[in-house]
Amino acid sequence: MRTILYSGRYMSSSVSLYDATLKQFERACKLLELEDWLVELLKKPKREIVVSIPVKMDDGSIKIFTGYRVHHNDARGPCKGGIRYHPNVTLEEVRALAMLMTWKTAVVDIPLGGAKGGIACDPKKLSPREIERLTRRYVYAIKDFIGPYIDIPAPDVNTGPQHMAWIVDTYSMLVGYYEPGVVTGKPIELGGSLGRIEATGRGVITVMKELLKKLNISKDDVTIAIQGYGNVGFHAAKTAYEWGYKVVAVSDSKGAIYNPDGLNPYEVKKIKNEKGSVIYYDHAKKITNEELLELDVTVLIPAALEGVITEKNANNIQAKVIVEGANGPTTPEADRILGQKGTIVVPDILANAGGVTVSYFEWVQNLMRIRWSLEEVYNRLERILINAFNEVWRIAKEKEISLREAAYVIAIDRVAKAIKLRGVWP
Repeated sequence: MRTILYSGRYMSSSVSLYDATLKQFERACKLLELEDWLVELLKKPKREIVVSIPVKMDDGSIKIFTGYRVHHNDARGPCKGGIRYHPNVTLEEVRALAMLMTWKTAVVDIPLGGAKGGIACDPKKLSPREIERLTRRYVYAIKDFIGPYIDIPAPDVNTGPQHMAWIVDTYSMLVGYYEPGVVTGKPIELGGSLGRIEATGRGVITVMKELLKKLNISKDDVTIAIQGYGNVGFHAAKTAYEWGYKVVAVSDSKGAIYNPDGLNPYEVKKIKNEKGSVIYYDHAKKITNEELLELDVTVLIPAALEGVITEKNANNIQAKVIVEGANGPTTPEADRILGQKGTIVVPDILANAGGVTVSYFEWVQNLMRIRWSLEEVYNRLERILINAFNEVWRIAKEKEISLREAAYVIAIDRVAKAIKLRGVWP
């Protein structure tokens, strides 16, 4: 039994994120009739790094943290994936997320592989100086396994541009020259890409928009509920609002709010920044995160942590469409139930791939020492995501399978072909 901390309480799930990821992978391999040796190879990461990180605390004491970095596959290019700081980070979770990154980069057809990293810590209990020391020491511990042609980390849960700035600085001092291409998601001043911060949330709505077109659902008839109001949730809400969609519910770890007439994401964000939660927004009804998931809306966007849609609540989901802004928000059992109900689910490896796509753009800009305009970034992002969605939709219809299965089939096939073309040497 795995427990996931969310909304201030524990939600139980009988399947871990890693088990769920493997199940989805194995189902796609059967559809592809992939050779046994490739299945076994792709099940396992290329390497797993576990490091002990001693950090001098502000009171002078030394505390030991555990850090992880997993390289799942680099057949199509350098490994790519975020670094998360969270008390519940485990090697198994990082392993699963690294595999998901391999499929994510492949489904949108960018020349990168999959990795993930994390440190088991509670950043809310650490001072900024302690977090900086922790970050720099982590980079020192994994320095031989990252780099612009090896593995390019990025922000994830509880990390952001400042953490990436510390990583750039530490790595650059260790190699003896300035190397902005070691990470993405950096501040603009250090070589970050315009449009990177909002890329994941904007990508979620780009994919949603294309799906609604396929379903012939008018924009005027669309209502959206978003669970999670961090970077992904807010930028998804903001983009949807700017494009004329009605966002009726949002949430954070303290609770949720609902207004059938629609919310102004900017006003909600202002209240959250001032008071610490969306629940203090006056022009909406307060509800729970669980109630938000079960609202009668057109689109549900889970944009928080994994495992929030399970066999226990899947039958109560009323949304016509689920667009997975988070990684692994739907368990395999829930996925099966939703499929039987006719609920269309856009899988995480496609729906939230906007972030890694613009990270790829940032990496390219760093290697070439150039900078693209925001308009160019947005245009390139839209083109890649729309092409990827249309390919997934085509395969799903052609093979009469779900969008998740189609996305996995495309991604795994691309990685498998790269491995076979490169060969097994010596």
